[in-house]
Amino acid sequence: MATNACTFNKNPLQIRPAFQSPTNFGASLGGCRSPLKLGCGGSRRRVFAVQSVPKGGATEEARAELKESDSTLVYAPTPSNRDLRTPHSGYHFDGSARKFFEGWYFKVSIPEQRQNFCFMYSVENPAFRRKLNRLEEAQHGPRFTGVGAQILGADDKYICQYTEESQNFWGSRRELMLGNTFRAQKDMQPPSKEVLPQEFDRRVLEGFQVTPLWHQGFIQDDGRTTYAETVKTARWKYSTRPIYGWGNLRSKQKATAGWLAAFPVFEPHWQVCMAAGLSTGWIEWDGERFEFENAPSYSEKNWGGAFPRKWFWVQCNAFNGVTGEVALTAAGGLRQLPGLSENFENAALIGVHYGGIFYEFVPWNGVVNWEVSPWGYWYVSAENERHKVEVEATTKDPGTTLRAPTSEAGLAPACKDTCFADLRLQLWEKKKDGSKGKLILDTTSNMAAVEVGGGPWFNTWKGKTFTPEIINRALNLPVDVEGIFDLLPPLKPPGL
Repeated sequence: MATNACTFNKNPLQIRPAFQSPTNFGASLGGCRSPLKLGCGGSRRRVFAVQSVPKGGATEEARAELKESDSTLVYAPTPSNRDLRTPHSGYHFDGSARKFFEGWYFKVSIPEQRQNFCFMYSVENPAFRRKLNRLEEAQHGPRFTGVGAQILGADDKYICQYTEESQNFWGSRRELMLGNTFRAQKDMQPPSKEVLPQEFDRRVLEGFQVTPLWHQGFIQDDGRTTYAETVKTARWKYSTRPIYGWGNLRSKQKATAGWLAAFPVFEPHWQVCMAAGLSTGWIEWDGERFEFENAPSYSEKNWGGAFPRKWFWVQCNAFNGVTGEVALTAAGGLRQLPGLSENFENAALIGVHYGGIFYEFVPWNGVVNWEVSPWGYWYVSAENERHKVEVEATTKDPGTTLRAPTSEAGLAPACKDTCFADLRLQLWEKKKDGSKGKLILDTTSNMAAVEVGGGPWFNTWKGKTFTPEIINRALNLPVDVEGIFDLLPPLKPPGL
């Protein structure tokens, strides 16, 4: 947004024209010495109850309390060339009628309460703004359409709001910015781009908008979930300061799946957009209000024709007894290879950010192994030329079934998650003989997020990455896809 901040000095939110770079965090967080230390500067996270928000909006008392709390939040419009922007931050829909989905995931952790809030948004087949009619189905085949908003929140409770229509969904072609209006305020037009927080509240009754720096919304459960403990409403408003993208600090950020992710092969694609950040604001969860300051946060996304046949995932950035910040993401899936026949490959990776350094373990620079049970146990190990890593997570929590975009049934129950897993992360330098050398990191957490999805999961899945040599060589080439397309803007694919 090119709005002049001086115009809005009287607004209850502080409008800032630009975003501070991570190198200036020390000054902005009350003298914290390290820009990598999440939660430094004295986090004051509180939990207290407020009135439940009734259908149709908040009471006057609740509105007054929300307004008072909002005065402490800082909103910043997203700059055009922000630090730590990763490739594939934008919306990848190319306007064609091919089967397509895109999904986004944003997580905020509150260690003092041992609670996480995981926001999941998805759009399916947006070429069709409404449910297909018979003629469209005859021409294109069966398609599932719509927009979904899910939250896995405190105590692993759940909320979901879904519509088969997507005409009120919008996404930025270049940046991590999206939103949807499920229900507009009376006589108001839904937004079609990022708007000021006050403008969003004025125009949107039920919906959301999210950028790399700002996130707000209000949804109501649609009553379709009978298999999980649900809450009736959720409302949130918070700002975020990214610390890690996907790569070393002060370096060009990487595509999580390599430069070939710029092309519609090896789908679905996946991008970690922010491995770690600081979030400040509040979430109202069915009448219980969670306030947080400098809370660890995370975001990622995926897109393509459909989810993998089968997958696992582990993520954590709230660790115990470690100096400096740690961010871990590990995942693997059985994904279909391009071609007419149904051939699949094992794909997996581990990414660790620690002390400003990105430790990357991917099939094209080493080997990733895993042993994951149908539920309750995740073990992933990997090595590259210089390092070894091991991740082990366990949980006795029963987990919560979540929805995912599927080609067979649309947004349907397809995976199970919990944010209450116990995890240990170990990272070593390698000796010359390939064995474990100096221990770089050994840390634990009791609030890791874990997931299994797809299937079938009849027994423990033991796997190992294997990538054909021609693909390995291609992915190791120093190809700057963004730089190439920047020279040919009309040919640049959406999302990149």
